[in-house]
Amino acid sequence: MRSLHLTNTLSRKKEVFTPITPGFVGMYVCGPTVYGPPHLGHAKSYVAFDVIRRYLQYLGYRVRYVLNITDVGHLTDDADAGEDKLVKQSRLERKEPMEVAETYTWEFFRDMDALNVRRPDIAPRATGHIPEQIAMIRILLEKGHAYEVDGTVYFDIRSDPDYGKLSGRTLDDAESGTRVETAAGKRHEADFALWKKAGPDHVMKWDSPWGIGYPGWHIECSAMSTKYLGARFDIHGGGLENQFPHHECEIAQSECAHGHPFVNYWLHNNMVTLNGQKMGKSLGNAISLEEFYTGNHTLLTRAWSPVVIRFFLLQSHYRGTTDFSEGALDAAEAGLKSLHEQIRGVMSVEPRTDGPSYFRFFNDFKTDLEGALNDDVNTAKAIAVLFERLRALRVFVSQQGAPRELYEIQGFIRGITDGVLGIWMDEENGALRPALDSVMGLVLDLRAAARANKDWSTSDLIRDRLKVAGITVEDGPAGSTWKPT
Repeated sequence: MRSLHLTNTLSRKKEVFTPITPGFVGMYVCGPTVYGPPHLGHAKSYVAFDVIRRYLQYLGYRVRYVLNITDVGHLTDDADAGEDKLVKQSRLERKEPMEVAETYTWEFFRDMDALNVRRPDIAPRATGHIPEQIAMIRILLEKGHAYEVDGTVYFDIRSDPDYGKLSGRTLDDAESGTRVETAAGKRHEADFALWKKAGPDHVMKWDSPWGIGYPGWHIECSAMSTKYLGARFDIHGGGLENQFPHHECEIAQSECAHGHPFVNYWLHNNMVTLNGQKMGKSLGNAISLEEFYTGNHTLLTRAWSPVVIRFFLLQSHYRGTTDFSEGALDAAEAGLKSLHEQIRGVMSVEPRTDGPSYFRFFNDFKTDLEGALNDDVNTAKAIAVLFERLRALRVFVSQQGAPRELYEIQGFIRGITDGVLGIWMDEENGALRPALDSVMGLVLDLRAAARANKDWSTSDLIRDRLKVAGITVEDGPAGSTWKPT
């Protein structure tokens, strides 16, 4: 089988994937900043890296997948100026910042579950790793790569001759292209904050050797990734919009702290667009995943099954843009239905030990499909191969009967569609999930109202009746959640 090739943003070319430790892959992906509900742009990123992780496992690797939760330090201009996004949202919602973080963290995982995105092995939170961030900042100060100005610690980008190697930006580009505040005492306009001094009214803050403050956005990912994957690991993924400044700064501070390369393969997914413009929370044009599942948005005429959204996203390469329209979702829904019909047609055939051999065709089937996935995990090409080869197989069966390799063929089809692409034939349940989510949301709202009114008998009745129906309700600090028993 041909080796897996991945497009490495750092080298700007496709490279044969070779892990640092044979048989093991350390993989870190930048997770959400939890100040709002996840939207279609998030779905593209996390579905893409879910498939990459699944395919690595299909190839036999043990993968440790780390996806962080950013719950402090990500400022509104994505650099060093502006207000913390969580603090701003907490003021709008009149909640504590951690209430906001809890709400949207669980919404994120709920919506990713619906999309059949497997949970990460480790999901560290930035607020839970302040000591590790302080320790890394200390190292950078000791090595002369950082300096303090009145309680704020900056990284000195001129101390790193390799700064800009990921994005290709020079120091002049960084100065003109980075939205960083002009602050007294900064040595270079583009020096970025590792630790920010907190004013008296700042809500989220911690003690440090440099006074009361909070971490910069970039240092968080460096500290969390190295804690769980080591100072050098295999794959770092994230959205293309994070290539600069976020990932560039991660590289600079990590390599200057540890004295060796940080990550071997940098992978970046492209964006989802709406009428040619990036879809994002900060731009105000995002459609949340919950709105897709319920159809409750002005740009939507109906609800959409999560498996259709996943299939829609997989029909374009993760490094290409995906332009959203309901027409495209209609086409994806029809395509997925057709694919499932093809699969059912093959899976329903009874095997025959005395049947004709399909070995040569099956070998071509595997070679072409794995070849598509080995080519930078090209899911669009893999889906096209699936359609073509399934049709050919059904023609063969209709003309010559079930081949004697049928069990092996059926296992391979399930391994790819279910194990790797995550689009197995559960669309009936998937189609009901948006309605079920909506109904359960109403039921839990009614139960929450009963609890608020201290109507414990009604609250307990709702919980007990749901339990009989096979649904468990769990009460927590962020509210109540449900799951099938």
